[in-house]
Amino acid sequence: MKQALSKTLQLLVMLSIVSFFACKPKTKSSVQQPALNYDLTAAEKFNMPESLLEISGITFNNDDPSSIYAIQDEDGRLFSLSWGIKKARSIKFGPKGDYEDLAILNGRVYVITSSSDFYSFPLNADNDDISSMVQHWENFLPKAEYESLYADVKGQSLYVLTKSAGKKKRNTLGYKIKIDTNSKDLGTISELKFDQDVVEKLGFKLKSGLRVSAITRQPKSLEWYILSSAEKLLVVASSDWQIKGVYDLDSSTFNQPEGITFDKDLNLYISNEGDEITNGNILKFKPLATK
Repeated sequence: MKQALSKTLQLLVMLSIVSFFACKPKTKSSVQQPALNYDLTAAEKFNMPESLLEISGITFNNDDPSSIYAIQDEDGRLFSLSWGIKKARSIKFGPKGDYEDLAILNGRVYVITSSSDFYSFPLNADNDDISSMVQHWENFLPKAEYESLYADVKGQSLYVLTKSAGKKKRNTLGYKIKIDTNSKDLGTISELKFDQDVVEKLGFKLKSGLRVSAITRQPKSLEWYILSSAEKLLVVASSDWQIKGVYDLDSSTFNQPEGITFDKDLNLYISNEGDEITNGNILKFKPLATK
């Protein structure tokens, strides 16, 4: 009887230990991070209509939050909607494809695909189908996988970071594309990169690189906000691409973060693709203090 009780006690102790570690919050890093100016647990959520279940990129025109512009993965359509109102207007600009992100510069929309095809068209186009008046560049950048796009109004440039550029390239590679202010064509390309090894030095293990899914810039501090959906991370870097902090994105809040942008009031927006049980959504985070 004593032996049976002893075995039962040992089993209960083992179960308690397993339960403790199973319930213990998982952390990717023990390194102290600089305080982020946004509480990523306090979001205002806007669930998307069914047409934007697979929402990928989001942006504003001149940081004006009155209209949200978005694309989704498969349909060559630009969607526009107002915060909290599910009814979305859309125009067709291209065929079925793998559309990843968008940016607006000088009244024109630029959309990038995973293979770096670019589409460009006027933002104020009124027709339901404008595909006949769209400028299109095929495989404009070196061969890689791309998901991010940002427009710098002051510099009249587009910025792109690769999602995957091969296993041997440990530093995340990107490109700055100058825009011809007269023709609005894509112009000269210059290379840029930042050391993603810093992410691992801060204690965050990367399975296959950072795998950038979206980028944007904080309008006041000019810091880069770099999103990784695969790693569920938000990376903040200085204006010259020096990594300053890395932050976990809780998968219970961020289902599949694919888009990121700011408005003129420094509110941060992150879009998430939906799935069979979860709506696509956009999460809005107010700044904790002016920065």
